[in-house]
Formats: sequence, C-alpha cells, structure tokens
Amino acid sequence: MAYDIERYLAIRRAGGPSFGPHGQIAFLMDTTGVPQVWRLTGAQEWPHQLTFHTEPVAFASFSPVRDELVFGMDDGGNERWQLFRLSDDGSEELNLTRHPDAIHHWGGWSHDGERIAFAANRRSDDRFDGYVQHRDEVGTDADLVIDGSDKDLLFIDGWSPDDERLLAHEVHSNRDHDLYSLDLSGGVTRLTDPDRSVRYQSVAWGPDGEVVYVTTDHAGDTLELATLDPETGSTTVVYDGGDWNVSGVRVDHDSRTLAVTRNVDGYTDLSLFELDSDRTLQPLATPDLPEGVCSGLSFGPDGERIAAAVSTPTANANVFVLENGASDRWTDASTAGIPGETFRMPDLVRFDSFDGLEIPAFLTLPEADDGPFPVVVDIHGGPEAQRRPSFRALRQYFVDNGYAVFEPNVRGSSGYGRTYMNLDDVEQRMDAVADVEAGVEWLTDRDGIDGSRAVAFGGSYGGFMVLASLTEFPELWAAGVDIVGIANFVTFLENTGPWRQSHREAEYGSLQKKAFLEEVSPINSIDRIEAPLFVLHGENDPRVPVDEAEQIAREASEHVPTETLVFEDEGHGISKLENRITAYRRVVEFLDDHV
Repeated sequence: MAYDIERYLAIRRAGGPSFGPHGQIAFLMDTTGVPQVWRLTGAQEWPHQLTFHTEPVAFASFSPVRDELVFGMDDGGNERWQLFRLSDDGSEELNLTRHPDAIHHWGGWSHDGERIAFAANRRSDDRFDGYVQHRDEVGTDADLVIDGSDKDLLFIDGWSPDDERLLAHEVHSNRDHDLYSLDLSGGVTRLTDPDRSVRYQSVAWGPDGEVVYVTTDHAGDTLELATLDPETGSTTVVYDGGDWNVSGVRVDHDSRTLAVTRNVDGYTDLSLFELDSDRTLQPLATPDLPEGVCSGLSFGPDGERIAAAVSTPTANANVFVLENGASDRWTDASTAGIPGETFRMPDLVRFDSFDGLEIPAFLTLPEADDGPFPVVVDIHGGPEAQRRPSFRALRQYFVDNGYAVFEPNVRGSSGYGRTYMNLDDVEQRMDAVADVEAGVEWLTDRDGIDGSRAVAFGGSYGGFMVLASLTEFPELWAAGVDIVGIANFVTFLENTGPWRQSHREAEYGSLQKKAFLEEVSPINSIDRIEAPLFVLHGENDPRVPVDEAEQIAREASEHVPTETLVFEDEGHGISKLENRITAYRRVVEFLDDHV
C-alpha cells in the first residue's frame, strides 16, 4: 500500500538529548509539527511536553545542578536565536537574552550551574563576541569576555573543569579554524597557528583542564583525535581513526570517560574510552547501537550512561541511552502508522566521474519489479556536508511511490578527508556539477532505472547544484526542484547575512572577481534549461535571500513551465509541518504532471 505524502511528513523525530542532574532527559520532538522540548525520566515512559511554541526549538541543554534548562528559538526562520531558561516541568520560562536582532550561539553551562556562555553579534551584524551571563540575569546584563574578529564566526566551546576558562572557536572558513583559551580573570591565549589552515571540528576540555581534546586534520588528510596543550599549543595525536574522520569527542570530567565517534562512509562508529592517570586511552565496552547515524551525545550525571539520538535508513530518529555496552531506546517517535518493514534500505554504491575520481552515493530502489523507474537525484547542501544513512521521510515516500532515489556525495562533500572536500573550491566549482552528470550516466546504464525520467532535486547549495545541472546538462533532466537554492553567486554574496559573507567567499570566490562568479551562476545560463522547474523558498531566509528564488523563477518562466512557492514564515528551509505538507504536495503534483 502506498501512503499519501502527508502521512510520510507526519513521521516524527526525537533527538538532541540532554541529561539532567537527576537522570531525567530533555529532548526535542516534532509531535506538534515543529520541534519542541520534551522530558522523560525513564525508558518508554509517557513524555512530558515542556514548550508550546509555534516556532521550532533549536536545542535544549540541562543545567548540571538544577532542574532547569536553556533552549534556543528564533522567529520565522530568521536564525536570530534567543536563549530561554525553562524549569523542567515547563511552568517557568524566561527570555535571558532579549536581543531579537542578534544571533545567539549557545556555549554551555558552567559546572556550578550559576552562569551560561554564548557568542552573539550584538555589536555588529558581521562580528561575533563571547559573553558570560548569570542564570538570573536578563538582556543587557551579560559580560563581554572576548572580542571577536570582523567577518569571522566565533563560537564558545565550553568551560574548563574549574569554571575559570572558556574555549573560543573562530571559524574563518569551513577548513580554516583557530582556537583560544579565555581566562575569565583576564587574558586570551591563542592555542593554534594562525598561519596554518586547519579544521577543529569537535573540541572539549580534558577532565583535569591540562589539555583540550580536539578532532583535527592538523597532522593528516582526515580528522584525528588529538590533545592540545593550552599553555604551549602543541598537538599530539592520540587516536587516528584509520582512513576515516574522527568526527566528534565528548568528555565527562568526573568519570574521565571519552566518547569518540568516527564517520565511516557516513555511518557512525562510536567508541568509549577511560583515561588513566597518565591520560592513556583505555577502551571500554562498545555500545550496541543500530547501524546508522548517531548524534547529540550527552553524559548522565554519574558518567556511566550516555544519551544519543540514533537514526538509520529504515528507522526514524529516537533517543537511546547507552550503559555497560548495551543500549535502551527511551523514546517512541511515531512512524505515523506506516509499518517500519516497508521502509527501503539504500545501497552504498560508487561510480567514476569524468576524471576517474570515485564518487560515493546512496541508491534506494522500489521493491516492486515493474521498472524501469524514474529517479530522483537528491543533492545535499553545504557544500561541505554529506548525505549520510539516516532516515529521510521523503526518500521513503518517493521509493514507495515508484521512484528510485540517488543521493551522491559529490566532490566537495565532507566525510572523506580534506583533499576530497577541497576539490570543488572556487575555480573547480563546476567539477562537482560534472559529478552529477557522471552519476546520471552511471544510473542510465543500470537495469531498472529510466534515465529519461531523471529529476534534479536539492536544497540550499544543493539547489544551486540543481540549477547548474539543469543549465549545464539540460538534456539529462525531466524536471528540477530547487529548494532555497543559489541562482546568482554575485547577488547571493552581496545579500547574504554579513556574518557569512567572507566565510562563503572562501568557498565560492571573491566579489572582487565578479566575472568568475557570473560565469558559474545558473541565472546567466537560464535560457539553456529545458526541464520544468519548481522553486521553493522562505521569505525570511538569512542565508540565501529570497531574491535568488525570484530571479530564477522570473527568468525560467519565460521558456519552461515554472512553479514558485514562497512561505512568509519560513527561513532557510521549510520547517513547519503545515508548510511542509503544502510544499511537498505541490512538488508531488508537479512531478506527477511532468515525470
């Protein structure tokens, strides 16, 4: 039985767990149509909803000592997140930040639960600074503790065990970061070499405060786990991860336990270690988890339990608690009555691109034998992101309704090392588009795929890839779906949030070289599009302004069937369930008409 698109969009997700001081867990779940904060005290209990907003909640973080938490929320997708303190029964909610025109990035609770840290662009849109604020203070009472640099992103990455220092993480581009130790009694120490382009993807204080654990490509092509001395800046690799990125590290100071994740062809590999007296990593029992993507690790108050969100290709995201090598699922996010056994498993495949580079991809085929099937080529955003084997309701809808789904990790994707991630930078931009062409040609040669009915589908940077694929290889496509995509790199860079401009120029190219940006902008080749086009966008998008959608729709509609849908209460993506139902009903009808 094939279910309606609305049924698939009603499949729920539970994630972002945070352990409270008494073993309770706060987490996000979208039962109401947008993620809100819920709480559990035990596995499979009936959860208590704590927030009741129409806007999605971005995260929730429990105090280490009190039955209260902080959560973040923006307005209409504008990404200007404010921080709220919430009692763990939901009865008291206090806006701590009260700067609605500023973005607030959460930096964590102090260990004594008295203060919070965050980064915010309060003084200037293009400059983030670090702040510390008492849990009872509001609005203007935060103390400025570190000045950020103009046009760089700054994040606060947590408190030292003695609550006297903070880590500050400065991002110049996706591949060039710097770290600082901030002494709250005065003084900032740069921990990294400003002349080297190095990533520090995950950062955590060690339990004694004498080292910082980082996942970094400082010593090789892939991310490795290393210790960073906050006095000397020296880095020592302690776990190399083999050929795969060590993607994350979490440290429990009291139990001296490290949770370390690797990204193995998109799948999460989780290992636990105990630090002995000389900080040697001693392996602990490997948790038994479903094979998929694990995120949002949170240690329990005793350090013996860890909460994590786990999603697999055939199971929607739920919160699991890990203890002594076993795992217990705490949440029961609904599959909207769709039997789990009907969800199809993708195959991990590889194909050669135009220059012989091997490109990984996930391919999911319908169960029926009545092919050949049309294929949705679903291209991820980023570009330094990765399509991973987590649950995607749209993938299952398309497959259940007779479409194959092909999800390539074209060059420029993260997860495969620095060299692979940099292969699409600036002048090499269109090589990634050529990877899509090679993927469609590879699909066309396979039994069961109807290459004449290929759909280019993607959001954000993936939306650019859709438009570029339609203009560069127009003969390949039966239709295109562009969701919050970039049409014109010049206007995109001129109009994106000022805090993002230089960061994005490092990836796409400088506005000082407009000729190149114009050359690779799909808007300037729009007359080559032959396939019908559907354009989706949010009116409040601070990353890719809605003008990008308006440009492409206006130009494309002059010679191909074009549909446009803009939501006035959305930003960079479609987050509210009502809007998602409207949007994807229209997309399905569009594809039914043209594919």
